[in-house]
Amino acid sequence: MSIANLTPSQLRQAADLIEKIAALEKQLAQLQGVKTPTAAAAKPVKKKGGISAAGKARISAAAKLRWAKVKAAKAKTAPKAGKPFATKPAKKKFVMSAAAKAKLSALMKARWAAKKSAKK
Repeated sequence: MSIANLTPSQLRQAADLIEKIAALEKQLAQLQGVKTPTAAAAKPVKKKGGISAAGKARISAAAKLRWAKVKAAKAKTAPKAGKPFATKPAKKKFVMSAAAKAKLSALMKARWAAKKSAKK
């Protein structure tokens, strides 16, 4: 039988019986010398993890100090006002002479000609 199908008088009677059973269990525990667990003791209250205002202030101050050090280090290595960015000197590019280009071109033409003649 479901609790949803009970009449109000039956619900009251069930609640009275539950209270009587709880009282009898309490009396029995007292006779046996056992402490009865109360509702608060049965389910311990979990403390929410929090941080005090002083703790937050210490953390904030430490973070600000760290960032101040980072910014100070960047300011020391920052580029001068005339240059927007600190750049390395340009690396000299390898320049091939005209004679070397002509020599490589002749070699490649010979390779391709040999490849084409091998296919035929």
